[in-house]
Amino acid sequence: MKNLLVTGYRAHELNIHDQKHKGIPYIKKAIIRKLIPLIEEGLEWVITPGQYGVDLWACEAVIELKQQYPQLKLSIITAFLNQEEKWKDTKKDYYNGILHRVDYYAAVSKQPYDGIWQFTARDDLLFRKTDGILLLYDEDAGEGSPKFFKEKALKKQDNEGYQYMNISSEDIQSIADEENLSMDYN
Repeated sequence: MKNLLVTGYRAHELNIHDQKHKGIPYIKKAIIRKLIPLIEEGLEWVITPGQYGVDLWACEAVIELKQQYPQLKLSIITAFLNQEEKWKDTKKDYYNGILHRVDYYAAVSKQPYDGIWQFTARDDLLFRKTDGILLLYDEDAGEGSPKFFKEKALKKQDNEGYQYMNISSEDIQSIADEENLSMDYN
């Protein structure tokens, strides 16, 4: 696998409203744990839609991993220009800080938001350009935006051998439990 799409819940879908939330480091660690074996097997690009939430935490995880794996590349491909336009200033600053550290950035539609078709075009491109997906999604936790990515990925897996990988809330909880347990011993 050379190119991997990484996405999942938007921050608000997880009731995360700022970067100080204690769950974010565990989400990033779960992403890192899934990425390392893929990088060691030849993963070259991590591509994300750059939405505020799992997408940007995945970007942070990749930026961290690039210290150990400098060959790894990071891309944000948004649905339309200036997707962050209506975000709060703190979120905009955070996003722009990440944008400065990606290897490639593009918007599928070269205009501001115009309709749902832009998301459809983005998703089609992301699936065409990647060999698999790492999706943070947990059906037991309720539906959300990742549901549509899962449906498309599984259909593409059946038809073309696309690789589907998942991070569940249990995966994240187990990382949190491990860390809390090791803190108890220190």
